[in-house]
Amino acid sequence: MKLNVAVVGATGLVGRTMLKVLEERNFPINKLYLYASKRSKGKKMLYNNTEYTIIELTDENIANDIDIALFSAGADTSRVFAPKFVKKGAIVIDNSSCFRMDKDKELIVPEVNKNRIPEKGIIANPNCSTITVMPALKFLRDAYGLKRVVYSTYQSVSGAGKKGLEDLENNLQGLPSQKFDDKIAFNLIPYIDKFLDSGYTKEEQKMIDESRKILELPNLKVTATCVRVPVRYSHGVSVNVELEKDFKLEEVIEGLKNTEGVIVEVGKYPMPIYVEGKDETYVGRIRRDSSVEYGLNMWIVADNIRKGAATNAVQIAQEILKKKEE
Repeated sequence: MKLNVAVVGATGLVGRTMLKVLEERNFPINKLYLYASKRSKGKKMLYNNTEYTIIELTDENIANDIDIALFSAGADTSRVFAPKFVKKGAIVIDNSSCFRMDKDKELIVPEVNKNRIPEKGIIANPNCSTITVMPALKFLRDAYGLKRVVYSTYQSVSGAGKKGLEDLENNLQGLPSQKFDDKIAFNLIPYIDKFLDSGYTKEEQKMIDESRKILELPNLKVTATCVRVPVRYSHGVSVNVELEKDFKLEEVIEGLKNTEGVIVEVGKYPMPIYVEGKDETYVGRIRRDSSVEYGLNMWIVADNIRKGAATNAVQIAQEILKKKEE
């Protein structure tokens, strides 16, 4: 079976990676529609050795025969256009924050909750840092129960898109930042996104809320501190977990090794520069936290543009294809 696929925001960092992952995974495409803003209209892009012309994203340009639409064009664009694609018959997989916490929208990480993928409507792709930790936490939830989770993130500049990458390069040449509020080269910026009245940032609150929703634990105790670091690609997350019952460390490590989408590094540790370009989440520094009962520490890294965004969306599309073929 071949499907008609649209990529909305095709010229952006994540949009281009979506196309790369679709090609790598030989996703069976009949027709491919590439949408972007007016400034990209008419530009050419290569996919699978075929040249495609960028279509301006307007109401009248939405095709009637799209099966799956992968959105990565920002929350404002998704809010306006995702429902219009659905009305034309497409299933939308949206990478923005727009629909993640809607009660009637599923928030999907295939390794965790692919059973919740709907047959129509809008599916939300979680925040990149949330995706990074979910496969490992799903195993711990199922095996031991989760009582409390503490996240400390080390998020690469590509999480802020092309402009974030440009700021790092410009800073290294002595030029000021345009995207970030401060210099990022040789620096850490201890907040991501806007501050809320609580003192948390929107990024931190996203991780808290999305973790509860994906893991189906609405009362889970979760806290987060999100930090921007001078790394090009891949987010690292220090995860401190308090479990509901005791565990043997060797059994935790073995269980994580057998968890879909997880690669465990024992005796060494995952680092962003080596995880870049990979589709799995890498787990290391697994050790007991003796300061609390049943405590565990982990260090988890994933490529934020791939598994944290594009790959996760394509994996959802692959699951939709499986359902259609059954």
